[in-house]
Amino acid sequence: MDMAESTKTGNAAHTVEKLFSEFPATSYENWKGEAEKALKGASFDNRMITKTYEEIDLQPIYRPENVADSTMHLSLPGSQPFLRGRLAGGYLTSPWLIAQECEQADTESFNQNLKNELSRGTTAVHICLDTPTLLGNNPDEAPEEAGNKGLSLSCLKDLSQALADVSLATVPVLVHTGVSPLPVLALFGALGRGNGEKIKEWQGFIAADPLGILAVRGELPAALESLYDEMASATIWAQKNAPAVRTLLADGSPYHDAGANAVQELAFALSTAVEYVRALQERGLEFNDIAKHLQFSFSLGANMFMELAKIRAARILWQQAAQAFGGSEEAGSTKIHGRTSRFTKTLYDPYVNMLRMTTEAFAGVVAGLDSLHVGPFDEAIRQGDEFSRRIARNTQIILQQECSLLQPVDPAGGSWYVETITMELARKAWNLFRQIEEQGGMFNALRAGLPQQYAEKTVKKRFANLGKRKDVIVGTNMYANLAEQLLETPAGKPEKFRLKRAGEIATYRDLTDAVERMLQLGILAQNRHTVGAAVVETAISAAMSGSSVGELAAALRTEEIQPLAVSRLQVCRVSEQFEKIRQTTAQFAAETGDNVCVFLANMGPIPQHKPRADFSRGFFEVGGFSVLTNNGFASVEAAAAAVAEAEPDVAVICSTDATYPELVPPLAKLIKEQTPGIWLILAGLPPEDLQAVYKEAGVDEFIHVRADCQGILLRLQQRKGMKA
Repeated sequence: MDMAESTKTGNAAHTVEKLFSEFPATSYENWKGEAEKALKGASFDNRMITKTYEEIDLQPIYRPENVADSTMHLSLPGSQPFLRGRLAGGYLTSPWLIAQECEQADTESFNQNLKNELSRGTTAVHICLDTPTLLGNNPDEAPEEAGNKGLSLSCLKDLSQALADVSLATVPVLVHTGVSPLPVLALFGALGRGNGEKIKEWQGFIAADPLGILAVRGELPAALESLYDEMASATIWAQKNAPAVRTLLADGSPYHDAGANAVQELAFALSTAVEYVRALQERGLEFNDIAKHLQFSFSLGANMFMELAKIRAARILWQQAAQAFGGSEEAGSTKIHGRTSRFTKTLYDPYVNMLRMTTEAFAGVVAGLDSLHVGPFDEAIRQGDEFSRRIARNTQIILQQECSLLQPVDPAGGSWYVETITMELARKAWNLFRQIEEQGGMFNALRAGLPQQYAEKTVKKRFANLGKRKDVIVGTNMYANLAEQLLETPAGKPEKFRLKRAGEIATYRDLTDAVERMLQLGILAQNRHTVGAAVVETAISAAMSGSSVGELAAALRTEEIQPLAVSRLQVCRVSEQFEKIRQTTAQFAAETGDNVCVFLANMGPIPQHKPRADFSRGFFEVGGFSVLTNNGFASVEAAAAAVAEAEPDVAVICSTDATYPELVPPLAKLIKEQTPGIWLILAGLPPEDLQAVYKEAGVDEFIHVRADCQGILLRLQQRKGMKA
């Protein structure tokens, strides 16, 4: 049995009280012996130990012995190594920020949505920027990407409209600025000074992650050294003018979205952070000052306990890195933002995404995130509407107010399971981090393709397990709902918006004092090779004179750059391959009025055939195929005649292993004779000797719990003439 233990620090002794002492203790060896007896010869390791994508073996039982080699779990919240949280009071003193992303492209819609979010429970301004802004371009310079998945932010007027009636002195702001913080930070500085705001009271992050952008896009719009100069200048300026605003972002999400596991996401984010630290140290900044302006961000995936452990492990890893840099205790503590995973969300049966995002959010909250975005359940299909945004926002509010997760501090602390996998994740991630260090750091690792290769290898394993349905995605590769009504995708008007934005920025330029604007931009260009707060001050002056994000970036990056040869991460969603199968079927049916028709040749009474008939129906409905079923046939002749009458593409014999030796050979022969060209499948996996007999009789395929569902569906589509 478990024991209750109260531990006091200092000179006080440990007080241990045994509970249920009238029951004799049972050793693990005794328990394992009884478990092996119950398995009746089956392998204990195969049946009782779960292998994860992180190559961690999850044990059936965790005990005090599992954490005996570590004392980290005995540390207190708010103290090194910050395993148990950044603050001693946890959420009791500082609740996590409900930081719902606002990604409307035009400033008016953005402002309306932002104010709606803030009035209904969101506690941070979380701005998503479109691709041109992330790269430092104006909308007319990259019109094909203007407004995609974020606010089109070009000038001070845009920012003023987007944040109208919102004071950043009262609500934190979170902005991933893309390849550099400086142009966007200059707009914020100009806005704050123009509105008379107390910029020193601002909190949050206006932070850049150029290596993350490089990993996703395979290229950067400027030399990395120039971007590091801008990051250093922004950090120096923030240290003096906005000390609670972070300017450096180490984001694990690009790797998570490409299928990387928790170990890889941790290692790549840590390596990114260390690369930024070294770059800024080379530019004269002290580690402790850099650490104050560093922000981590992670996505939260489907394995709740692994994701919970990932966030806890991230704090350990950064504290260890901070120690190696000689940082203070405060520098070893960092803020972590989280978002529910894009990778795990599905197009089909999208309301199940509500369950996924709730589990993911719960993991992040229990792990002690500082801020969190919960994605709308329909984000894989469209930009969230009022209903889906409300559900996402209220998920966090319910976790805070109704589930009372503001207390206790570190609720998972002390769980032998959670503590063990946290330590295993931290050790494995640190070892991978060291491999990246041997490559010369994260940039060199990306050039060598190391993170991309790790992510690709892991996602292939995920796809293989999904194909065989070892991993289950409800509504996609199992339990498909063919009667569902797909969510409508609003007809967008991207071309109209692009033309509108191009016209707006042209009009804005015409209304500015061109002489003053060019003067300020000229001063900025002259100082582009210097590092310091003065560069940001000049950029703020240029923004106040009417300079745009694109003009600011161009002034800072006038030198010619050599293109980077970096392979891109293949960002995807885990359900995509099965969704493509179903989409191919739907398209074929719409164009031809036909479909793959599967006839279930159910043999015997309902209790005899029903289990495998139900399995078979679910197997083929995953592909969107038409499945014809019945209450069973009393004879092989009746079953074969029914198959011939239906003229299906596929027939599946469904019964029991005990009846197959007698039923299958004559039935298979009759079906093949009466319905030439049909594909004949047997539901079940007979012994190899019987498989040979059944194949000789005409069986083409066997379906069972270990069958390659994806491969079989694709072959049947090809036989039907469907083209993906």
